Amino acid sequence: MHGRSIDSFSQQVEMFRSVLGKTLGFVGYTVQYGCIAHCAFEYIGEVVVCSGPSMEPTIVNHDIVFSERMSRQLCKIRKGDIVIAKSPSDPKINICKRVIGLEGDKVCTSSPSDLFKAHTYVPKGHVWLEGDNLRNSTDSRNYGPVPYALIRGRVCLKLWPPDSFGTLSESPTRRITESRSDSD
Repeated sequence: MHGRSIDSFSQQVEMFRSVLGKTLGFVGYTVQYGCIAHCAFEYIGEVVVCSGPSMEPTIVNHDIVFSERMSRQLCKIRKGDIVIAKSPSDPKINICKRVIGLEGDKVCTSSPSDLFKAHTYVPKGHVWLEGDNLRNSTDSRNYGPVPYALIRGRVCLKLWPPDSFGTLSESPTRRITESRSDSD
């Protein structure tokens, strides 16, 4: 009788070790894949669901885009690119806007309906961002130049809806101006 209780205890210990080993293995794989996913989203790119009317007609509410991070890391953001950035007025919110000007560029700060046009130069380390829907966009015309460091990635592909899958179109506003070096 005493021998059976030792065997039963040994079996329970072995079963506990087996369950513990499988649990730790699962946790290890979860942490490992979590780290890989984090690095992929942080350094390669991410899928973003866009909301709001500011980028219409290029991107409409609930469109899904892919934002790659390499251009930002390599300082390869260009005029005309659509970017995902942290909002300068609320860092909890991401914004999706088009780059209208880079540092040193002269940009129009007026709305399209203004009779007299005002201009400014984009300071060093900043970009000028505007939505394609100028009449319904809160952008650099409201909060000024945006620090380059707030850019999270460059939108390179529209994923959803399927009928508009592909690269994104040129700016419908034609507000991209020449830079100082372009006009020299």
